[in-house]
Amino acid sequence: MPLTFDRRQFLASGVALATLGPGGASASASGVLRAGVSDLQLLPEDYGPTQIWGFDGRAPGPEIRVAQGTRVQRQLVNDLPDATSVHWHGIRIDNAMDGVVGLTQEAVAPGSRFDYDFVVPDAGTYWYHAHNRSFEQVARGLHGALIVEEAAPLDIDHEEVLILDDWLIDPETAQIAPNFGAMHDLSHGGRLGNYITTNGRYNLSKEVKRHERLRLRLINAANARIFQLSIEGLEGWVIAQDGMPLSQPRPIEDTFLLAPAQRLDLIVDVTADAGEAAHLVQIDRNGAFSQVAFEVTGDGSRARRPMPSALPPNPHATPELANATKIALVMEGGAMGGMSGAMMDGRMSPMQDLVQKGQFWAFNGAVGDMKGPPLAKLSRGETVRLKLSNSTAFPHAIHLHGQHFLEVELNGGLGDLRDTTLLDSDETREIVFVADNPGKWLLHCHMLSHAVSGMTTWIDVA
Repeated sequence: MPLTFDRRQFLASGVALATLGPGGASASASGVLRAGVSDLQLLPEDYGPTQIWGFDGRAPGPEIRVAQGTRVQRQLVNDLPDATSVHWHGIRIDNAMDGVVGLTQEAVAPGSRFDYDFVVPDAGTYWYHAHNRSFEQVARGLHGALIVEEAAPLDIDHEEVLILDDWLIDPETAQIAPNFGAMHDLSHGGRLGNYITTNGRYNLSKEVKRHERLRLRLINAANARIFQLSIEGLEGWVIAQDGMPLSQPRPIEDTFLLAPAQRLDLIVDVTADAGEAAHLVQIDRNGAFSQVAFEVTGDGSRARRPMPSALPPNPHATPELANATKIALVMEGGAMGGMSGAMMDGRMSPMQDLVQKGQFWAFNGAVGDMKGPPLAKLSRGETVRLKLSNSTAFPHAIHLHGQHFLEVELNGGLGDLRDTTLLDSDETREIVFVADNPGKWLLHCHMLSHAVSGMTTWIDVA
């Protein structure tokens, strides 16, 4: 496939490029986070403004940046026409602050407020987003970056937080398409946008110099899009995923995936010559496009730096595999899934009844219900070995709240820590975690249309 870097927008045809724009200013550790309706110049100027739902009038919302081990205090003020909440994604948080409506808190009604107050134990790249009707509210723009800095600065020249997103836009009106509960999205791959942005901006670039070293914090805020990415004119390493540092930097030698809700931290060196451009490249079925362009304006130095060192690890409990509690989670349903029915509201329901209520998916033969029994009741400190099986025709990004887990590798060894794992159709994977954070924790597909239509359960850690 030839690599092209076309700067045109293909809004009507469903293809768009996106590059880095100026992010929102960093917010302090305390203050107000206001959710409301705003007009934003999301599309090219010819289209006029688009109405979004955002935090502090932005999409994405203001970047929250704090030091590891410090406290975050935010008062959510809801100026939306809909009830909402905030989930602090990837943070090993106090359960009452997790923001899951129906499980850890009541929805914050329009005109009401809610105080979030928690400590951030782990350094890394995280994000926050609405967690009431999230399949709609996140798609309207209610999300932002939460960055927890390491104690010691890295040997880099610049850092960029890059929030990748897609929007489903009606090209006739320049507004977000209002069909959030479309049956096709619920039963197929989820709500896929036709307009791709980075940090809510399009057709912008960032000036760099040859041999400069950058830290790129990538966040996938899209409802369902799996970004296939590569780098051009850059040489780099993955140093962390889902906020958790790798034991050693992993060289980027090919394309890599970023599923909904996942994050990757990269260290990249600019290798493109002065007068050229380096790129973070997005690849889809229509070709390759510049997701972020880095215009090389000159030479930063004559020589390259050596390979970067690993980030300091975050403190984490060691699993006891010999005594692990084994649990299985089977994903079923969806279009072409062949599911004939599932448990719903305490009784077995045929597929026809499920469809009438917008439910297309099941975990272990039951439509997700946070009022129902948990997937597991666990003791604090208990090691869990959870087998995930995707028996559907579509990929799913499974996210566990409140804990991080280790993916079990094909050789039986334990891989790296994550909080969201991507399983393709007919794929099986085991994850291992220590249930060391007490509370009721959500476990769901982060293709948000799938979560609202059945792919939700929870665990109870005593």
